[in-house]
Amino acid sequence: MKVGINLLLWTGNPSEEHLSLINQIAKWGFDGVEVPIHHWNEKVYKAFRARMDELKLGATATTVMPNESNPISEYPAVRAAGIEHLKRALEMCAILKCDVLAGPMYSPVGRIVGRARNDDEWNWAAEALAAAAETADKVGVDIALEPLNRFETYFLNTLADACALAKKVKHRRVKVMIDSFHANIEEKDLFKAYTSCGKLVAHCHISENDRGVPGTGHVDWKTYFSALKTLGYDRWLVIESFSSTVPEIASAASIWRAISPSKEAVAVGGLAFVKKTWAAARAKA
Repeated sequence: MKVGINLLLWTGNPSEEHLSLINQIAKWGFDGVEVPIHHWNEKVYKAFRARMDELKLGATATTVMPNESNPISEYPAVRAAGIEHLKRALEMCAILKCDVLAGPMYSPVGRIVGRARNDDEWNWAAEALAAAAETADKVGVDIALEPLNRFETYFLNTLADACALAKKVKHRRVKVMIDSFHANIEEKDLFKAYTSCGKLVAHCHISENDRGVPGTGHVDWKTYFSALKTLGYDRWLVIESFSSTVPEIASAASIWRAISPSKEAVAVGGLAFVKKTWAAARAKA
């Protein structure tokens, strides 16, 4: 098990100005950095990878779909742009030497259309992911689908549905991601929801119910970690938190107030909490 932290706590647009953050993350004791991929500036990602190599840090990545690159759009050109976005993001992952690209890679965050998804959208999502999976295989990166809560997407809200979509694609690189924040809202039986994913679980986010410091809210962490140990999960546990001081991310995640004492408190307190709770967790028979 390795612990990372997502740079979204500091920025939605990573640049070479953020290289010092990587040094700080290493000093705090993290095993890796999760890089949000929202642009195709290869120079930035090469600089990040060089710095992470110096510090012996691993990397993971996340991405989201822009409105103009929506894989389930009714317009073929927009769907094609969605596939291209996924392929380009995976190419950036190769530069970063990531083993997983995670996120809601099926529809733009916040896009609500006033109805449930339809069969066409389901099939379009599977087609886009199948196309992206070919690139994922070439670069050795898993695609981890993240279900979001009903207020952020109408398309994929539960882990059961995420697994169903991954199984429809039928490609070894297409898997699922567990996010404690979204599961806390949408799942009826957390342990069952987590463990029913089986070997499809390729990534996990550690996010408190208010998006603040992990361990200071009411997420059922005992069940979360026990389920992961029952699954034999041994990949990344990545802290994901946000700040009202990063406008584009605050707006997307609806962060309207200070939810933690500081960004350092999220990182330092969160890391200590994850390590302690993981060590104490026991797999259920």
